Amino acid sequence: MYRKLILENGVRLVTERIPTLKSVTVGIWVNAGSRDELPAQAGFSHFIEHMFFKGTTSRSASDISREIDALGGEMNAFTTRETTTFYVKVLDQHLAKALDLLSDLLHRSKFGPKEIEKEKQVVQEEIRMVQDDPEDLVQELHTGQVMGRHPLGRPILGRAATIGALRRQDLLDYIDARYQPQEIVVAVAGNFDQRVLERTIAREFGRRHRRESQKPHERLAPEIRGGVVMQRKQLEQVHLCIGMKGLPAGHPERYAAYILNSVLGGSVSSRLFQEVREKRGLAYSIYSFLSGYSDGGTLTVYAGTRQKEVERVLEVVRREIRRMAANAITRDELKRTKDQMKGSLMLSLESSHSRMNKLAKDELIKGKHTTLDEMTRAIDAVTLKQMERVAQELLDESSMAITGLGPLTARQLQLAR
Repeated sequence: MYRKLILENGVRLVTERIPTLKSVTVGIWVNAGSRDELPAQAGFSHFIEHMFFKGTTSRSASDISREIDALGGEMNAFTTRETTTFYVKVLDQHLAKALDLLSDLLHRSKFGPKEIEKEKQVVQEEIRMVQDDPEDLVQELHTGQVMGRHPLGRPILGRAATIGALRRQDLLDYIDARYQPQEIVVAVAGNFDQRVLERTIAREFGRRHRRESQKPHERLAPEIRGGVVMQRKQLEQVHLCIGMKGLPAGHPERYAAYILNSVLGGSVSSRLFQEVREKRGLAYSIYSFLSGYSDGGTLTVYAGTRQKEVERVLEVVRREIRRMAANAITRDELKRTKDQMKGSLMLSLESSHSRMNKLAKDELIKGKHTTLDEMTRAIDAVTLKQMERVAQELLDESSMAITGLGPLTARQLQLAR
């Protein structure tokens, strides 16, 4: 059963009680990510995520690790371009301890100067890891290309220079500005007592007062850019990204876009996988994916191939994109993909962790809960006519962006245009 409660200070609590489970997952979602940073703050959101685990006024970093291990639970965090999330998954009998731990991390982390200096080195190593992973690196380069100077185009991890220069007070000021109660969603899914939970959440997360003088959380919508970008690097493969405009995360036609992506390259039965890998053996890895933000989005195809096959891979990918833009998908593809999507959706929501994620995203994106039945009905309602309209809108080659990384020449990518 779904419930929503807004605390007096503006913190939103969204819950789904599932009494058949023996677990419960709690997530603290802050509506602040890398896109909310100024250029000089690049990487602050992700760095703060790390620092919340480095000790509080009552627990050391090792105490935090030992405590969650003693509960047999899982605790982690992640940063995206729009959110920063901390979560704990435990047996239902340990919920109170999990909430106390999360509250301690969020409200009483020390941000010790020595810990900050050590973590700078850790995060800079994480940045170097991306530089050494060509699949990650080409997608990071591609995002920067299609977003231009928009904050969404910056790496979530930040840059080595901004991480090296940050100071403790910089982080505290950022938290003070962005971690206001009205920007926080607490999402809980699993087995729990609703009344006890609401009292505990109010006690642990309802004390910090919101600043009435705080400016509204403003974001400027991105403008998707095309063109060709190449970065030469001594690798065994060439890594490619081909990108076009997508849809915002909560767009009314998002289910049609999900189907379009699945048929194009989102599964092993997709057109790109079958044409590029299975029929021609041109790539081991090829897939497409959607990236949806609150006010924009992208559709991206990734492929890794041999240097001599770059032109052929780009030719096949662009041919399939043109075919789909002109004729969308067949009736059989539509039915098969709808069935696949509904099956994947139901299986993905069998755990308390996935339910918690959905609760928070629904609240942050749409401000309301969407039931599983509503989602399956929305998938079933997608028509071939709607697919034609969405395909023509998204698969527009005039705004296509191509990014290449590896041992290739500019001529290979320019010819593809």
